[in-house]
Amino acid sequence: MSTSPVIEVDHLNLTYGDFHAVKDLSFEVRPGELYALLGTNGAGKTSTLEIVEGHRAPSSGTVRVFGRSPGDRTAVRPRMGIMLQESGFSPDLTVRESVGLIGKLTRRTDDADRVIDVVDLTRKAGTRVGQLSGGEKRRLDFATAVWGTPELIFLDEPTTGLDIQSRDHLWNAVDRLRENGSTVVLTTHYLEEAQQRADRIGLMHQGVLNREGTVAELTRTLPSVIKFTLATPVPALPLQGAVAADGSVVVETFTLQKDLHVLLTWAQENALDLRDLSAGATRLDDVFRAIES
Repeated sequence: MSTSPVIEVDHLNLTYGDFHAVKDLSFEVRPGELYALLGTNGAGKTSTLEIVEGHRAPSSGTVRVFGRSPGDRTAVRPRMGIMLQESGFSPDLTVRESVGLIGKLTRRTDDADRVIDVVDLTRKAGTRVGQLSGGEKRRLDFATAVWGTPELIFLDEPTTGLDIQSRDHLWNAVDRLRENGSTVVLTTHYLEEAQQRADRIGLMHQGVLNREGTVAELTRTLPSVIKFTLATPVPALPLQGAVAADGSVVVETFTLQKDLHVLLTWAQENALDLRDLSAGATRLDDVFRAIES
């Protein structure tokens, strides 16, 4: 596998009149990784991906996909699959006809029945699109994106409208694609999916890349939290924390294991019951909220 980035974005800018939607944005996506580009509403991630996918021209800066301009559709488009939030299939075509039609447009080779089976729509192969449920249409979107096992796959809110079983089935299919060497770019509002699945995450806010890194790198930027409730009065806390009038305590720490040990030892020595005790590292949604504040 090549070590050159699959996607290179360098000082990208996009303006709509006086509105600066994307501001001096730079990032890269490496071969075989799952890169999640997340953002607050209006952050500019959709505009960014439209440029990377070749649907929109930038105001300035450069974008390269497989070392080529995304506007070079002959060279780039057959190598990528795109799952949009809504693909707009003809309601009069069947599932098999829709998959086959989109497949022919990609110029990649595959078998419609194989792809339909990947997304667990075999029983619906002869059903018209207009008769599918919302979740079934979402799986059809995914089927057309992965026709021919493209080298680069864009997944825009891929699990919206899917039940838990369908979500698991889709992610298992993504795992198999990655095992075959596909690179995946994900956008999602389900932050737990990004936290569980992404190799690296870029967080956009107001048109700029606010933070980027692995989940561990991003969550280390904020303290972990220990919470519990004490009956009053009690000896002085061994750690600095915020104590409310009802006896609830919140301790923020960058050394969770060490401070939790100190706290538990103190409680045992003083025969104290730490009610409703919880302790955990910062989650991705905490980092997400921090960039909005």
